[in-house]
Amino acid sequence: MADYTEPQEMKLIRGTAEEIAADFGPEYWREMEEAGEFSEEFWSELAEAGFHGLLIPEEYGGAGMGMQEMGVAMETLCKEGVGMAGCWYLVVNACMAAVGIREHGTEEQKEEFLPGIADGGEMFCMGITEPDAGTNTLNAETFAERDGDGWRVNGKKCWITFSDESDYIVLVTRTTPADEVDRATDGITLLIVGLDEDGVDVEPIPKHGMNYSNSCEVFLDDVHVPEGRVLGEEGDGWWALVDTLNPERIAFSAAATGIGKLAADSAVEYTNDREVFGQPVGAHQGVQFPVTEGYAKLETAAVMRDKAAWLYDNGEDCAYETNVAKAVAVEAGIETVYHAMQAYGGWGYAREYDVERWWREINLTRLAPVTQQMAWNHLAQEIGFPKSY
Repeated sequence: MADYTEPQEMKLIRGTAEEIAADFGPEYWREMEEAGEFSEEFWSELAEAGFHGLLIPEEYGGAGMGMQEMGVAMETLCKEGVGMAGCWYLVVNACMAAVGIREHGTEEQKEEFLPGIADGGEMFCMGITEPDAGTNTLNAETFAERDGDGWRVNGKKCWITFSDESDYIVLVTRTTPADEVDRATDGITLLIVGLDEDGVDVEPIPKHGMNYSNSCEVFLDDVHVPEGRVLGEEGDGWWALVDTLNPERIAFSAAATGIGKLAADSAVEYTNDREVFGQPVGAHQGVQFPVTEGYAKLETAAVMRDKAAWLYDNGEDCAYETNVAKAVAVEAGIETVYHAMQAYGGWGYAREYDVERWWREINLTRLAPVTQQMAWNHLAQEIGFPKSY
């Protein structure tokens, strides 16, 4: 029989996340988004709490924990008032980059980069998406060719979060043209590139939400990358990249359930206080039931996320579970935030009540880190349907 007793370490993480969220609540993020400002103080607070280093081994300055702990930290931050920033400020650097270097970096790379990630002193972004490739990363055209003791890189990336703030980018490149490989997954190489190198240009993309952090286009024009910056194996970087995608999907599952619960809790508080026709709005089942049904689905999705995280932490195949968790959490989150917004009536459209911002935030999870359609495609194949793309 499964044991659902929460370990003491998990309680401490949850409690720490609640304390941080108490200082960085909805009003704070409303102001940060309207000002378009990156929150250095929130970043530093996460570092002080050790959250940037949760997935990093202790010998490199981290906590040596796993995605179960990270998922709880993210969901709690989101739920207790931080919203999407509770995941957003951790997923790229503390999950994807940290995991990539932890699992595939050389000892020299681990010693050089992991301590800086753990203490929040260095920031990484992930250079995956391209304008003409989108979800199909294997169509990436950013090309790296040998140049003496290093590489010369030319190409363009888009929607690269933190690239205007980061020190380094883990860049997906082709080192063998797609038409010269036996398998589409061959010829992909990951490079760790300094964003202060000559030839790198970063331009923010105006966007719908999360304006407390920019997502940018990154242009690479004849950028020199020195020897020793290949992450994983040259020409076999696809599999190193895949290892970072499951943590990303687990993280976005936590964001979806956290934001959904935040919106639901806010709607409950509002509809208990708001009276019409002599009784609280929340006394009406037409208001209660849609939010409650969504909340129940969020709770169920969180259990699936925890299973996916457990499998990942224990070295088991978890692609099916992470896609189930991500797809179901997103649908439940969108449903819950939608009905929470409806419960506010016209005030749900007002910025001062924040739910309109959570609605904009939750809708990103339909598109990233993998679209809902691609998640359903994967699950359809897993249950026996033929491949549809």
